[in-house]
Amino acid sequence: MARTAVVIGAGIGGLSAAIGLHRRGWQVTVLERVAAFRPVGAGLVLQANGLRCLDALGLGAVVREQGHDDVSGGVRRLDGRWLARIEAGGLERILGTSAIGIHRAALHEILLAALPAGVVVTGAEVRAVTTDGAVSYQSQDGPVQVNADLVVGADGIHSTVRKLLWPEAAAPVPIGVTAWRGVTPAWDGDLVVAISWGRGEEFGIVPLIDGRVYWYAAVNAAPGGSVADEPARVRARFANWHDPIPALIAATGSVLRDDLACLDKPLRTYVKGRVALLGDAAHPMTPNLGQGANQALEDAVILASVAHRPDGLTAFDRQRRPRSQQVAKASRTIGRFGQQLDNPIAVAARNTIMRLTPPQLALRSMARYADWRPPPLADQA
Repeated sequence: MARTAVVIGAGIGGLSAAIGLHRRGWQVTVLERVAAFRPVGAGLVLQANGLRCLDALGLGAVVREQGHDDVSGGVRRLDGRWLARIEAGGLERILGTSAIGIHRAALHEILLAALPAGVVVTGAEVRAVTTDGAVSYQSQDGPVQVNADLVVGADGIHSTVRKLLWPEAAAPVPIGVTAWRGVTPAWDGDLVVAISWGRGEEFGIVPLIDGRVYWYAAVNAAPGGSVADEPARVRARFANWHDPIPALIAATGSVLRDDLACLDKPLRTYVKGRVALLGDAAHPMTPNLGQGANQALEDAVILASVAHRPDGLTAFDRQRRPRSQQVAKASRTIGRFGQQLDNPIAVAARNTIMRLTPPQLALRSMARYADWRPPPLADQA
């Protein structure tokens, strides 16, 4: 009889775990609280480690067709002056594969299409989970209880599974940064890909394959304080930054706003009984390394590769917790050194260091977090 798994949360990590487990012969059910999926969200960057995970899941080729390879770029000041430049293909020369910008909704559609019909149950609000694999949820037709050999908590930064079974864990804490994300319509103007820094401010540009541009902006700010017209607010905040930043913002209709948060007190384990946490449920991290989705993909592939073993969840925790928490810590540190740095003397010193650092050294320093390979994930015979 096939082993059974219930995955709670149909985001990138949850769907990837479901695909991996399904390929390994598990009978999988994915519970998602939203009643229907909509093409929402913005963009993300799949780095070498994430792309290799998608290769292991059999989806690397189709994702590469939907993504946009990296181009020349680097780090600039808000006036446009370059602090560091990296030529196109730099990451590929070091890691063997480039980074790819893709709309989150496009990746989500690819992952959904890789699962058989009926695996994903929408409108399922999880109410209770036990360490022996019992899951109770409210469906659109009433309450349901299921029992599984494995329960995967992939339900995001405000994870219900973590709250239920890890009551001792501290909740994610705001880091004092507000971020906006947007995607332009097709962009015909000149585009130089870069992360641009001000004092306690950052703006990033990522081209997408269909001609649109994903951008994000971040500023030091206390949590809360949202306004009715967030697009106008971000336009005003970055109006005097270098081209094409003001034009990109002006061309964007819908803007997403978030107060960034992370776990300042890492979990002591990602596993309790038959339950494992992955992705933002286990290690919510700041976006400064661009590793959030990539780490969730790593979690998913490792879990699928070891879950069948008697010590499978112990092995998953042993392999994933140290690396994912190291990446989360590094991302937090880079945010403090980069976007969050506000003191003018410290900012000037940072910029000088950036200008004097050889580009290849800077690139290798950035690439080390993406230099990871998943184990083979053969289909169950």
